Amino acid sequence: MKSKIFVALIVVLALGAGFAVGALRWAFQQIEAPGPLAAAQVHVVPKGAGMSQIARELEAAGIIADSRLFRLYARYRKLDSSLHAGEYEFQSAASMEGVLAQLATGKTVLRFVTIPEGLTSREAAALVAVAEGMKGIADVPAEGSILPETYTFTLDENRAALVGRMRDAMKDTLAELWAKRAENLPVKTPEEALVLASIVEKETGLAEERQRVAAVFVNRLNRGIPLQSDPTVVYAITKGERELGRALRFKDLEVKDPYNTYYAAGLPPGPICNPGRDAIAAVLNPIESKELYFVADGTGGHAFAETLVQHNRNVAKWRKIQKKQRRQQQQQQQQQQQ
Repeated sequence: MKSKIFVALIVVLALGAGFAVGALRWAFQQIEAPGPLAAAQVHVVPKGAGMSQIARELEAAGIIADSRLFRLYARYRKLDSSLHAGEYEFQSAASMEGVLAQLATGKTVLRFVTIPEGLTSREAAALVAVAEGMKGIADVPAEGSILPETYTFTLDENRAALVGRMRDAMKDTLAELWAKRAENLPVKTPEEALVLASIVEKETGLAEERQRVAAVFVNRLNRGIPLQSDPTVVYAITKGERELGRALRFKDLEVKDPYNTYYAAGLPPGPICNPGRDAIAAVLNPIESKELYFVADGTGGHAFAETLVQHNRNVAKWRKIQKKQRRQQQQQQQQQQQ
C-alpha cells in the first residue's frame, strides 16, 4: 500500500514539474516572440511612471501583447525599477524582450536641429525656438558664440541647455584650432580669429576658396589696408537683427559705424555671424599668397588679384556679367507680363 502511495506521489510531482517546465518554456517563447506592432511606433514613457503603469500603457498602445507577463519578466530580470522615461521608437514586431531592453538602456528617440554656417545669433536662436519637442525659452546668444553644427536632443530638453552646448562646442573648437594656428598671423587672440572667420564665412560659400579669401584679409591686415568687406557693411546697417532686403549702395560704404570695414580700419569690434569650423581653420591657416583683392566672377566663386590694376579688370568683367543678368531678368519679366 505504501509503495502505491509513493508511486502516486512521484507521478503527481512529475506531472507538476512537467507543467512548470512547460509553462516556463511557453512564457519565454511569448517573451521572445514577435510582438503585435504592425509598423514602427513612437511611444512616450512619462517621468515617474512605475512598472505597472509602463506595462499597462505599452499593452494599450499595442506594443506588447501581455502586460502581466511583461511585468513578471522585468522582475525576473531585476529591471522593473531600472526603466527610463522618455520618447521611444519601437520597431514593428518588437518582442517583449526587445522592448524591455530598450527601456532599460534608455535608448530614446534623438531629435535634430541644424544651425547652418553664417547665421547671425538671432537667426540661430529662431531655429532653436521653433524646434519641436523642446521646452523653455533661450535668450539670443552673443554674436559668434555658438558653433554651427547639427545637434541632437531628446524630448523636453531645455532650449537654454541646448544653446549652452552650442556655446561649449564653439569654445572647444576655437581652442583646438587656435592651438594649431600658423605663425605670424595678424590676429593675436582667439577672439580676433573668430571675428575674421565670421567675415570669411559671409564672403564665400565655397570650401575651396576659404583659405584663399582668408589669405587676402590676412595680407591686408598685415599691410594696414582696410578690409573693405561688403558683409561688414550689411552688419553695420542691420546689426544682425534683420535682412537688408536690397543690394548695397555706394553711400552705404560711407556708413560711420565700427563694423563698416570701409569706414573703420582693422577688424570690426565683434563677429558679424557665427562662423563654422572650416572658416575658423582657414583664418588660422591661410594659404601663402600675395593677393589683396577679390570680386565675384559670376560662377558663384571669385576672381582674385594681387594688384589694383588686375582687380579693376576683374571688376569690369563682373559688371558686364551683372549688366547681362539684369537684361535677362528684364526680358523674363516682360515675357511674363505678355
